Amino acid sequence: MKGSYILLMELDKDSTIKVGKLGKIHFKKGFYAYVGSALNGLEQRIERHKRSNKKLHWHIDYFLKYAKIIDIFYRESEEKEECKIANKFEKLDVITDFGCSDCKCKSHLFYGSNKDILQIIDSTDMQNT
Repeated sequence: MKGSYILLMELDKDSTIKVGKLGKIHFKKGFYAYVGSALNGLEQRIERHKRSNKKLHWHIDYFLKYAKIIDIFYRESEEKEECKIANKFEKLDVITDFGCSDCKCKSHLFYGSNKDILQIIDSTDMQNT
């Protein structure tokens, strides 16, 4: 299956995390949404994100050492839609340059209240895993 996904995560305390080449970033306690895509195996990508023991490759891998995934949403698609989905979250706090090194987006990681994030997810017409 090919498509896009959103990880809804919670960080239980303020944390400064070294995120690959981005360096150290301060993250506030609270809720985060990460938008990604997988055009070569959506199920495998989601399962990889859920694993705790993995090689740190993407920005989100570093963040997930500290944050807990609380829900996952996805949409099947033959096209890369993550940037279109990420644009819907830009009214929230943006973690600049996170997860978007291969596009022109401001970010693919967003901070906000659980309610605000879920309202945006509802507007994306994605399925819950």
